[in-house]
Amino acid sequence: MSELHLIGGEKGGVGKSVVARLLAQYWLDRAKPWLGFDTDRSHGALLRYYGDFSQPLEISKVEDLDRLIEACTPAQERVLVDLAAQTERDLLGWIDAGEVLELAREQGIRLVLWHVMDDGKDSVAILSRLLQRYGERANYVVVLNKGRGEDFGMFHGSEAAATVARLGVPVIELPALHKPTMRKIDRLDKSFWSALNNTDNGSTENLGLMDRQRVKVWQRQAYSQFENLGL
Repeated sequence: MSELHLIGGEKGGVGKSVVARLLAQYWLDRAKPWLGFDTDRSHGALLRYYGDFSQPLEISKVEDLDRLIEACTPAQERVLVDLAAQTERDLLGWIDAGEVLELAREQGIRLVLWHVMDDGKDSVAILSRLLQRYGERANYVVVLNKGRGEDFGMFHGSEAAATVARLGVPVIELPALHKPTMRKIDRLDKSFWSALNNTDNGSTENLGLMDRQRVKVWQRQAYSQFENLGL
């Protein structure tokens, strides 16, 4: 069965691209082939860091979105889409107009809607809207990004969380990476792999030993969550 993973959350700044980058690197480290699509034309992380595996996608063009289904073939088992902020209307409109959830099932494609969230009420509201729209018709993964929030009590006490539990939706917690370390990686404009493996400690352009250790621990914890999902 082919898999189509749509990494969303609608809000800007919740860490969608971080999750997409981690999943891309996880598959590379496990020697699992994948194909990526990046909807962010101005700052696309998959295109910057995994350009050999990714291509741009114009979210407002139905023909571009159609490519996602066409890409899911027996020879291409994993398709990863990094959704920019405020792409929900175009994406869900395409899903509804083409009955894409039903088509995916017919074609043996497991389509997964990832909802990456911070600890604010907007993320909970967006998740509620998504669950109300598709209910048990869709596959979901909810990501509580500890790098974008410390207290997810609002989610845990919400109707959305009750629906998630009722539907058996997996909820994973992405631990926070030490903020100065993440800022260094962003400043270097490197993939996580490049940041870890460029070890010239004499250069101020690279991560130090402890920064690399923190990235390794963080990445290992994230990978453990992906393994629990059977990815």
